[in-house]
Amino acid sequence: MNAAPGAPLTLVVLISNQGSNLQAIIDAIASQEIHARILAVVSNNPRAPGLQRAKNAGISTAVTERADFATRKDFDRRLLQLVRDYDPGLVVLAGFMHILDDEFVTHFDGRLLNVHPSLLPKYPGLNTYRRALAAKDGVHGCSIHFVSSRVDGGPVVAQTEVPIRADDDEGSLSARVQATEHKLYPMVIGWFANGGLQCQYETIMLDGKRLAKPRKIAFAGLDETQESGEF
Repeated sequence: MNAAPGAPLTLVVLISNQGSNLQAIIDAIASQEIHARILAVVSNNPRAPGLQRAKNAGISTAVTERADFATRKDFDRRLLQLVRDYDPGLVVLAGFMHILDDEFVTHFDGRLLNVHPSLLPKYPGLNTYRRALAAKDGVHGCSIHFVSSRVDGGPVVAQTEVPIRADDDEGSLSARVQATEHKLYPMVIGWFANGGLQCQYETIMLDGKRLAKPRKIAFAGLDETQESGEF
């Protein structure tokens, strides 16, 4: 993936926990796979290990906790003000465990991406691995989507499928899905940074054409049943 000419895309990344996708984005920027710069990492959890990942990379961090505010609306207002003050070109949700309110989503419409561990629209919400295993699905995976007011319901840009093995449990399945997230998320951010990916009024344009369905991507070496390329 080549860097785009001109100024890098500016990012604010929101996390709540480990920040493994944050690390994947940091690494992709460092290797010049993405022409972008992370302005700040914001968390609603002061103990999130991902904050240390940001500090290790020399990235500014900020924390705002729900418990510090009398109402959820007050917290949501503060979160919007905090992120808006950085004026990012793209807001990246990387394991941010808080449902954003309509004002936040509207303000960053078309500039707000999320990663979800399922093949949306299947299994929005939590416990996706458990639900896929209980349903005896043959495949699971991850989705990168623009955020809308519907939880995990915004238009999907790209997905990677991961076959479910007979001996899988939640831990083994999640490890393989997360490995694909760490490849797919930086790739999609790179499309946005290069100007090829846009979203307006929940219509996705990719390389000048309307994206009628999610782009399916596979990565060599992450699972022996996958092949390199698109499928």
